[in-house]
Amino acid sequence: MIRYALTRGALLLLGLFVASALIFLTLRVLPGDVAQQIAGTNGTPEQVAAIRENLGLNAPLWAQYTDWIGGVFRGDLGTSLYTGLTVTAELAEKARVTVPLGILSLVFALALSIPLGVLSALRRGRADGTALSVGAQALAAVPVVWAGMMLVVVFAVWLGWLPAQGFPRGGWSQPLDAFRALILPALTIGVIEGAMLLRFVRSATLQAIGQDYVRTAAAKGLTRNAALIRHGLPNVGLSVISVLGLQVAGIVVGAVIIEQLFSLPGIGRMLVADVDARDLPMVQGELLILTGFVLLVGFLVDIVHRLLDPRQRETA
Repeated sequence: MIRYALTRGALLLLGLFVASALIFLTLRVLPGDVAQQIAGTNGTPEQVAAIRENLGLNAPLWAQYTDWIGGVFRGDLGTSLYTGLTVTAELAEKARVTVPLGILSLVFALALSIPLGVLSALRRGRADGTALSVGAQALAAVPVVWAGMMLVVVFAVWLGWLPAQGFPRGGWSQPLDAFRALILPALTIGVIEGAMLLRFVRSATLQAIGQDYVRTAAAKGLTRNAALIRHGLPNVGLSVISVLGLQVAGIVVGAVIIEQLFSLPGIGRMLVADVDARDLPMVQGELLILTGFVLLVGFLVDIVHRLLDPRQRETA
């Protein structure tokens, strides 16, 4: 198992290295001149050239990349071209919104998908089971922005239960208001991701129902549902764990969109603003951290799945 973990860890580091190179090169080929944008429309060619020299933009790309990645290894992700604040400090501040949003979204996704997915499998061929399956397929195709607007209309406009946008100025010093501000955004992401996961849970449950050990337990006197719950659900849980990495990636992407829609001061909203401002150190640091987080979750999910699954543990 240790050897497997080390191999997967090496692949994780390789993936981060490749991602860092792609992020760096992609940002350098985007249209627009950072120096010109900082100088403004009235900036003279001499001022633009001085800014480029000061920022090190005249250096070869390989030199700029090695300088940046060397700072990353030292824990320095760079400094904003506009505010002078470090990327690390900005990310730490915005993560106070994005991390709780992501956790709450995952909780909603799992709370919706697991019981409804199992129920859909148990009621296969019946009206309610078919309705759940068809509804999940339809909901999974709904754009997250449209789902968010519909939830705002229902819970904020019609019922008035939750705020439509914004985050309290005091942040988590006002815990109840901060939590209420995250419910609708998290529910929006959770509903869409939950619909996608529901179909997987349904498939895994149907597969578990057909296993010999479930049929044997039923033959010994247990009902089909009781046999599934006692002997089949652990395997369904393993199947859910195996796709959590993909779900987390979907939540990260959804957070970028949803933070814009609900005016949340998180990493996703900061990323969009920094891309628009061409603040390259901020953008590349943010993208590297988000990519690294997704890769790390995938690594942890893989290790946990291997530890919990006796079939894979024997081959580790």
